[in-house]
Amino acid sequence: MKTIINTNQAPAPVGPYNQSVRFGNMLFVSGQIAIDPSTNTLPDGLTVEAETEQVMQNLKAILEEAGLSFEDVLKVSVFVSDMNNYSKINGVYAKYFQEDTAPARELVEVANLPKFVQVEISLIAGFSNQ
Repeated sequence: MKTIINTNQAPAPVGPYNQSVRFGNMLFVSGQIAIDPSTNTLPDGLTVEAETEQVMQNLKAILEEAGLSFEDVLKVSVFVSDMNNYSKINGVYAKYFQEDTAPARELVEVANLPKFVQVEISLIAGFSNQ
């Protein structure tokens, strides 16, 4: 059985999707961009580091609503508009994961992202004892 998990501490979905879906012991979190959940808008002129920080905070809020943390993340998908920003994005991303227990990940450059942001991140997490 699937359970929908949303929080007002992350951007509201803008289409026929939810922030996350729990199925069994797995949580599938939709791609997040740097929308500020307090205004549900994308601030102008953000650096790629500021965008990545907001994305990670949005993901954190969804994980917490589900009773999880970044320690429970198994797989991350990172989409970027410019591969030249890899090290900048990685610098922020690394603050959220311990290197020795970091999840599996891919980071790919794409032609465009929603609202023409620089980074979008989705993830899959697991519930270990439930």
